[in-house]
Amino acid sequence: MKITKLAKGISLKRPLEGGNEEQLKIVRQVLADVRAQGDSAIRTYTEKWDGFAPDNLRVTKAEIKEGVEAIDAQLFADLTEAAHNIRVYHEQQKRSGYRLELADGSWLGQRITALDAVGLYVPGGTAAYPSSVLMNVIPAQVAGVERIVITSPAGRDGKLPAGVLAAAHILGVEEVYKIGGAQAIAALAYGTETIQAVDKITGPGNIYVALAKREVFGEVAIDMIAGPSEIAVIADDTAFADEVAADLLSQAEHDKMACAILVTTSEQLAHNVALEVEKQLATLPREEVARASIENFGAIYIAETMSDAVEAINSLAPEHLEIVTKNAEAVAEQVRHAGGIFIGRYSSEPVGDYFAGTNHVLPTNSTARFASGLNVDDFVKKSSIVYYTEKTWATNAPKIARLARMEGLEGHARAVESRGWEKE
Repeated sequence: MKITKLAKGISLKRPLEGGNEEQLKIVRQVLADVRAQGDSAIRTYTEKWDGFAPDNLRVTKAEIKEGVEAIDAQLFADLTEAAHNIRVYHEQQKRSGYRLELADGSWLGQRITALDAVGLYVPGGTAAYPSSVLMNVIPAQVAGVERIVITSPAGRDGKLPAGVLAAAHILGVEEVYKIGGAQAIAALAYGTETIQAVDKITGPGNIYVALAKREVFGEVAIDMIAGPSEIAVIADDTAFADEVAADLLSQAEHDKMACAILVTTSEQLAHNVALEVEKQLATLPREEVARASIENFGAIYIAETMSDAVEAINSLAPEHLEIVTKNAEAVAEQVRHAGGIFIGRYSSEPVGDYFAGTNHVLPTNSTARFASGLNVDDFVKKSSIVYYTEKTWATNAPKIARLARMEGLEGHARAVESRGWEKE
């Protein structure tokens, strides 16, 4: 990994991957075809890109049962426990509406209502992600969403990974479709003969999925435009080089476009981590993917002070941030921008990916400056409520009318003035 001295006040920026015109053209064609041709277009694109022609787009109960039976009993227990942890954490996010009592019996309020239907995209292809099933489904269930749909690309054998099916079974989700890519997003947004449209689409995917979500936004809601995975580590001389290197590679192995950055106040640690990364790459099963990530989007920066390190991280606003320093909690208090923060030696990023209970669907591409990770609020909407009595109306109608006329909206003024007397 390249080692660079961090100049004071420098901003770190991750090279963005926003897709190119050719990719966008393909996505728009897929969306148009699925909208016009429905299931037929989905089958065509699934055969073209995933290597099989699905007779049934929907996963059957028998297939789910087969997946559950195929998974190791201990892994099934681990998934079940992880689901419990995630549910406990997200239950804390659930909110109720409120009612604000005014004078004379008038009141204002807010009603929080779960979305009717959501589509949850679970990525596939180069790896299987049962954890993404848990992370997407559970906050939707906690919010009270009645219809939850999972789509995920199947392998060339036409089957979803056993872990994905087992996770769906654990959560009681039966509406699962073995389709992926832009065609899955189109089906969820527009509906087909087999798949009923949803109100919101969540979950990460490849660049075609990300572009498709961006294109359908407005017809349906989306959670975010998720880019390749990112990890940043702030460390000092108390950190162990082999552990930091392993954590950087934990995200580098996701994708050739993944980003792994270390910012440290220790020059010795910087050099030791660079050596460890190379050493560990040699034995990593996904070496090709991780090496491309490290070579193109990996970096080590040496900061003069911890304050400089933190400011650099705040400018980067990474998806995942590990803090492995003395007084790590105090350092964490200075961090303003990060999707998920992992404090201390034993809070390695995969702890949050799988088991702790926090959500691993997090903002990328520096959007942690203004965005949050997936949570219960993503699956609800809020309605404001106004109830004015006649007395409150009489007190405030002249004020409202004056404000309306100030904006040149006579109809607004007349609407509020039209009330207040008995009508036959």
